[in-house]
Amino acid sequence: MKATSILAALGVLVLVDAHGYLTIPSSRTRLGFEAGIDTCPECSILEPVTAWPDLEEAQVGRSGPCGYNARVSVDYNQPGEYWGNSVVATYTGGDVVEVQWCVDNNGDHGGMFTYGICQNQTLVDLFLDPDYLPTNDEKQAAEDCFLAGELKCTDVDGQTCGYNPDCTSDQACYRNDWFTCNAFSADTNRGCEGVDGAAEFSCTTTISGGYTVTKKIKIPDYDSDHTLLRFRWNSYQTAQVYLHCADIAITGSGSGSSSSSSSSSSSTSTSSSTSTKTSTATTTATSTCTAATSVSVKFNELVTTTYGENVYISGSISQLGSWDTSSAIALSASSYTSSNPLWTGTISLPVGTSFEYKFIKKETDGSIVWESDPNRSYTVPTGCSGATATVAATWK
Repeated sequence: MKATSILAALGVLVLVDAHGYLTIPSSRTRLGFEAGIDTCPECSILEPVTAWPDLEEAQVGRSGPCGYNARVSVDYNQPGEYWGNSVVATYTGGDVVEVQWCVDNNGDHGGMFTYGICQNQTLVDLFLDPDYLPTNDEKQAAEDCFLAGELKCTDVDGQTCGYNPDCTSDQACYRNDWFTCNAFSADTNRGCEGVDGAAEFSCTTTISGGYTVTKKIKIPDYDSDHTLLRFRWNSYQTAQVYLHCADIAITGSGSGSSSSSSSSSSSTSTSSSTSTKTSTATTTATSTCTAATSVSVKFNELVTTTYGENVYISGSISQLGSWDTSSAIALSASSYTSSNPLWTGTISLPVGTSFEYKFIKKETDGSIVWESDPNRSYTVPTGCSGATATVAATWK
C-alpha cells in the first residue's frame, strides 16, 4: 500500500512539473511542439525507473530512444506528419558540433545526460518507417545500440568533463564521459541550470521558463543519408529518464567504405522504407572520394530580435569580413518564428580553415551589438566533394 501511494504521488508530481527536451538539432519532439501536436514537449518521460546511480539500468519500454509523451499519446519512435520524414541537419564525420537541450525551471531535477548515434542502420531504419511502430524489444535493442555509440564528453578536446557532485566514487554514475549537471541542492548555479548559467526564457517550455544547456559532441566517421541522434537525460532527484531523438545525416570523412540501407539510399529520403519490419537488407559500396577543396558551412543561430534588427556573422578571416562589421555576412530570418527564433546563413569556406567569429546584431540606427566573450572558434572539416557542415549556436 505504501509503495502504491509513493507511485501515485510521483504521478501527481509529473502533472505539475515540466522537464526538458532536445532542441538543437531539432528533435522530433520539438517539431511536434512547433506543429501544435505536442502541448508539453518537455514532458516525454520514462518513469518510474531506476535513473540513479546506474545511468544505463533503466529499460526504455514504450518510451524507446525517441520518447513517448503520455500527455498527448504521441510515440516519437514512429515518423509522423511533421517529424521523422526528412533530416534536420547534416554533419561530416569528425565534426565537433554544438548540441543543445532545454530544461524547464520548474522541473530541473539535476543529474547527467548523454548523446548517442547507433551505427546499426538496419536497426535505425525501423524508426524511419511511418507505417511501422517498433516493438518494445526493438526499442530496447536500439537504445542499447545508442548507449554503445555514445558521443562522450571526453571525445572533444578541451571540453570540461567533470564528475557529478551528487555521485560518489563508489557509485556507477561516477563517470566523466557523460555530461553532468551541477549539485542539485546548491543555493546558486544549481542542477542543469548551472551547466551554462543561461538566462531563464532562453528557450521555450510550456509550464515555466526554460533555459538552454549547450555542449559539444564529436560526430563519428560514419555515412548515413538518414540516421538518428539520441539525447538521454537521467534525473538525479526523481525516478525519471527523458529520451528524444533528431533525424540527421552524416557524411563520412572519406576514410573507406560505408554501409547504408537500401531504404535510405537517397539524400532526400522520406523514410518510406521498403524493408520488412523485422529486418532490412543492407548494401555495402565503396566509392571513389574526390577530396573537397571547400565546404558549404551552414550557420544556425537562435537569437530573439525585434523589428528592424538584423543578424550577421563577423570573423577573423576575409570570408567573414576580417572583423570589419561593414563586411560581415548577413543571416536570413526566413525560418524565424516566435518559438524558434532561427537566423541562418551558408558560407563556402576552404577545408581546414580555422577561424574565430561572433554573431552581431545591427540595429535600425546602425549601431552594432556584439555577442559576449569569448570568441567562438571553428575549423572547416575535410571531406569528399559536395560535403556540407552545420554549426548550431545560440546567442550569448
